[in-house]
Amino acid sequence: MDELTSSRRRLLAGAVAGGIGVVAGCLGTDSDDPSDDGGAELGLSLSRVDGSLRDRYVRDSDDPAEEWDEAALNAALAGEEYTTQYRKPFFAGVDDPAYVRRDGTHYRLGSVVVDEVAETYPVLRLFEVDGDSDPNSTDGGGESAVDADEGEKLPDADQRAVQIAHFAARARGNVGGYPVGLVQRGGYAYRDGTARTESALLRDDGPERVVYRDNTYRVEVERERFHEAVYRPTAEPVAERPERMEAILRARLVGPRIGSDELSAEADRILRRAATDEYAETYPYSDAYVELLRALDARPYIDGNVRKDGGGVETGEEMIRHDEEYYERYLRILDEGDD
Repeated sequence: MDELTSSRRRLLAGAVAGGIGVVAGCLGTDSDDPSDDGGAELGLSLSRVDGSLRDRYVRDSDDPAEEWDEAALNAALAGEEYTTQYRKPFFAGVDDPAYVRRDGTHYRLGSVVVDEVAETYPVLRLFEVDGDSDPNSTDGGGESAVDADEGEKLPDADQRAVQIAHFAARARGNVGGYPVGLVQRGGYAYRDGTARTESALLRDDGPERVVYRDNTYRVEVERERFHEAVYRPTAEPVAERPERMEAILRARLVGPRIGSDELSAEADRILRRAATDEYAETYPYSDAYVELLRALDARPYIDGNVRKDGGGVETGEEMIRHDEEYYERYLRILDEGDD
């Protein structure tokens, strides 16, 4: 506890400038009242990662991820010229690469921006029709609304477009949001040429209204200009041996490494308990819990007011290694009413 005591002394020394609120912060409470003896309840849970990191993060070139552009993968591995537009070919970047194995060599996949293009796409937006959710009712032009919940009424591309535009329509005027990666400019952009050709909603004589999830929406389509990046896929060899690939992933993804022989018996018991069920204590924490939190490099939870000073630390998530096993570590402050 000497290190914790020293930490408290440093914080108390700083309280001359910051006032008594600093003292409350070092206690880990959510109150500026120094008479408040209540402390934060901190929960720890561990989720075991089955197998090696290679099993989880490295794909075989004969079994690429569904979202990959397979032609881009082949071109990058062969050193051939190839580009993709708008979407990264492997949904990977410098800080979040993808990995693939071919003929015993492990490659780090990514992309670089090599150009920009401008394209015009139709954008579908939906607007609620107040007080009218009857799919058989008509608009001023006499058109009946198409029921998008019935699969045979619209092409597949239109059904997806309605679903995504519905998210934006539902969010208008409400607190909350919608999936930004899908919704664009308040609706759905028809980027795929086949989808545009087959669409019923984009035709000049297309339906003026659609019904989706018991809501009737007015259909609005506008053609808008988009500026898109052009990507060249990259594939860099990084490892021949599986052990080296594992080390690369471990260096990138794994934080603290903890051996059972490095912990006291009680701290090790808490760690193993957290691997089967969430473990929690209320501040001031036991010596064993503080020891484990330090081993997990979770010092913000014991050396400061995590509610006020820790930013996003309350949902702390990290991968750790305990002995020879990997775990995803979750730390959270338990408020009243949490299970």
